Amino acid sequence: MAVDRDHVLRSAAALLTRKSTATMDEVAKAAGISRATLHRHFAGRDALVRALEALGIAECETALDAARLEEGPAVDAVRRLVAEIESAAGLLAFLYTENQLFEGEEQNQGWTRIDDRVSALFRRGQLSGEFRIDLTPAWLTEALYGLLASAAWMVQCGKSAPRDFQHMIAELLLGGALRTPEPRHSAPSHSAPRHSAPRTEES
Repeated sequence: MAVDRDHVLRSAAALLTRKSTATMDEVAKAAGISRATLHRHFAGRDALVRALEALGIAECETALDAARLEEGPAVDAVRRLVAEIESAAGLLAFLYTENQLFEGEEQNQGWTRIDDRVSALFRRGQLSGEFRIDLTPAWLTEALYGLLASAAWMVQCGKSAPRDFQHMIAELLLGGALRTPEPRHSAPSHSAPRHSAPRTEES
C-alpha cells in the first residue's frame, strides 16, 4: 500500500507541535504506519525535521501571498497576515525550538525570504507614519514570530481559546508598534495673575 508522504508529514507536524520530544516510533504511530515505513521516507529525526522545515516555509510563504502585504494600510496587512498564518503557527512554534535549523551555513534561505517580506511590511508602515520608528523592522518581525509561537502554545495547552488567537497577537503587537500622536503642550498663559483686592484699614 502506497504511503502518502504529505499525510505522514502533517501527522508528524500535528504530533510534534503538541509534544516536541516525540520519538520516531510515536511519529510512525500517529501517521498509522510502521517504524520501518517511516524510516524509508525519513532516514532519521533530523531528516524528518528538515522536511517539516520545508513544509513550514512553504506554508509561511503561502500565508504571505494570501495576506497581500503590499495592499492598503500596513496595520490591516499585519492583521491579515496573522489570520492567514494561524493554521501554521503550531508547526512554526515547533520549528523555532530546533536550533540546528538556524545555525551554520546550511540554514534554509526560505527563512531569509520570509524575514525580508515581513520586515518590508513593517518598514512600509514606518514610512507611512503608522508604526513607530524607534523600533526596527527586524525587531518587530522577531516580536511577531515570538507572539505567534506563544499564542500557538497558549491555545494548544488550553490556556486560551482558539478564537482569541488573532486578537491576542494583533492587539499586543500593534498596541506597542503603532505611532501615537505627539501630545500637544498648552501654551503658557501670559495673562496677569489674579490677586485679591488689597484690604484697606477702616479709619
